Amino acid sequence: MISLTLAELAAAVDGVLRLSTTSASGDLVAGSVQTDSRLVEPGSIFFALSGEVTDGHLFAPSATEGGAAVLIVERAVEVVLPQIVVGDTLQALADLAKAVVATVRAGGGLTIIGITGSNGKTTTKNMLRAMLSAVGPTVAPPGSFNNQVGAPLSMLSIDFETRFLVVEMGASGAGDIARTVAIATPDISVVLKVGLAHAGEFGSIEATQRAKAEIVTELPKGAVAVLNIDDERVAAMAELTAARPLWFGLDAAADVRADHLRATATGTSFDLIVGDEHRTVRLRILGEHHVMNALATLAVAYELGLDLDAAIAALESVPRAERWRMEVLRRADGIVVINDAYNASPDSMAAALKTLAQIVEPGQRSVAVLGEMTALGEYADEEHDRIGRLIVRLNIQKLVVIGHGARHIHNAAGLEGSWDGESVLVDTADEAYDRLRDDLRGGDVVLVKSSKSANLRFLGDRLGEVPE
Repeated sequence: MISLTLAELAAAVDGVLRLSTTSASGDLVAGSVQTDSRLVEPGSIFFALSGEVTDGHLFAPSATEGGAAVLIVERAVEVVLPQIVVGDTLQALADLAKAVVATVRAGGGLTIIGITGSNGKTTTKNMLRAMLSAVGPTVAPPGSFNNQVGAPLSMLSIDFETRFLVVEMGASGAGDIARTVAIATPDISVVLKVGLAHAGEFGSIEATQRAKAEIVTELPKGAVAVLNIDDERVAAMAELTAARPLWFGLDAAADVRADHLRATATGTSFDLIVGDEHRTVRLRILGEHHVMNALATLAVAYELGLDLDAAIAALESVPRAERWRMEVLRRADGIVVINDAYNASPDSMAAALKTLAQIVEPGQRSVAVLGEMTALGEYADEEHDRIGRLIVRLNIQKLVVIGHGARHIHNAAGLEGSWDGESVLVDTADEAYDRLRDDLRGGDVVLVKSSKSANLRFLGDRLGEVPE
């Protein structure tokens, strides 16, 4: 983080500074910002967040022992350290991020790119980081730091040398993205897709659309909205913003578009068309659905005036979407496992299954190991049923369904009389592993896919190792 005095820090969070016997209001603080006392290092700023499970104030002694320079608290604690007392530590975290972003932005060298969408945010963020880091100092969140805590924490990593800040904006309800936009209003906002992911939390896909649109509705006239022309709910957002739209997709009207998509077991390629420019792009990431993420990234490159060939080279160097996202594990015995069990929605599940069907070659067997898609609310039974029927249409040859919440996948596949594949339903990941351990054979391509709470990503790791 940039250097601030204790007095400046207190002003930024609208708090009351309580000095220790050895500190002064002019003392500089420039360490990392942490909400987990285990990550505190000498010079850190520790925010004691009050949560449903625990209270960060209880960990103030641990943060002090770790070398924290100052604590941001809602009530004074018994430690010999400067403390800034605020009304709400979560709001104070947002206020500090807003102040730091504004200070760095005033220097004129910072460009902020925001990303949202029901699917693909983290992959697109990783692609942008790879591309932009080759141009200048870039800050992008680790993992899926896209909520009210993670987004401000990642923003606070910037300094006066930072040229690009990439902000992944997730939401579990109306207003979440708007709050993040208020902290750091993007120069470029990217909207990937509006789907049924977390529809149970939003209540409907229309509510999801309104929540995702928050990333563009407050953009100023000089900003740019990078929009998926192929998704009608995203395309409609052009009418909700003063920003200039820049279109990406497969439609011929897109400013940045793709043609001739080709998916294989070693990656995904497509023909890129930007105005009069034509290029072939060869991603190492599996799945045609990642072409849209790449197009969104290249649309940002186009808007920024970056060298197209250098941008493509950066995307082609990305080895995987993210840990447990279409991660390919190649066993020495010839079995290939695609571990895509970090998260799942109806759209991403269908895309992963389509990829599995596309990359299997003659003589190979396609195996789907699937768990529950959570947070679908009233859509849950219907969408799991739809996935079961899709498996039949794609002619996946073996299906293992895990858990009561995913049972409709198994039931729907079994009811399709035209299918000659095999489906089994088991209760646990261990049962699935025991069934598959002796059944898998060289040449099999195995997809493991579920929402994070099903914990099938660890099953995917186990299946990716040759049993002893």
